[in-house]
Amino acid sequence: MNRRDLLKISALTGFAAISTQASAEACSTDGTPNQFIPKKAADAKPLENDIEKYKKCPYCGMDRMEHNKTRMLVHYSDDLADGVCSIHCLALSLSLNVDREPKGIFGPDFASTAEPRPLLPVDSLTYLIGADLKHAMTKKSKHSFASADTAKEFQAKHGGTLAKFDEALRESYLGMAEDVSMIRKNREERRKRMQQKQG
Repeated sequence: MNRRDLLKISALTGFAAISTQASAEACSTDGTPNQFIPKKAADAKPLENDIEKYKKCPYCGMDRMEHNKTRMLVHYSDDLADGVCSIHCLALSLSLNVDREPKGIFGPDFASTAEPRPLLPVDSLTYLIGADLKHAMTKKSKHSFASADTAKEFQAKHGGTLAKFDEALRESYLGMAEDVSMIRKNREERRKRMQQKQG
């Protein structure tokens, strides 16, 4: 065997080893594709200064302070957290991290006057689905309230259906195709406006 053949075999062996290593590294030990694992370091207290820690939604890039009335946070059992802009992007995080168990999911009290809105465990919140209130990333609004009575007052003024978190999350998944289509259209229109301003 000549030197050229040895180099070819060596190169192929090295390539196979790199490919095998890349495949192994493509997923974390829990099965989550590495590009979707929450990027911030593990944090036992992600609610403390959550907007400072998680300024932008990792899925759409929206500013969480600007959207503090709809922002959410999921805290996984390994202490990684995803601070997102909305229940739409929370649904993405939960889907992509399907093998990572949430130990806490938190949503805002839409009716609060505090800036930013406080985040509370979603099991304690009442959701108003489909009201004529603007919401981030979705055609069908899904707002959360600390008080069921306040949610009812908003319902009387703005319509919609009262529900618990699981139903609001289910509606997010059901509306995903329509929401993504709306988001793409909005972003394309924004790009065109930017181009017209520059041109």
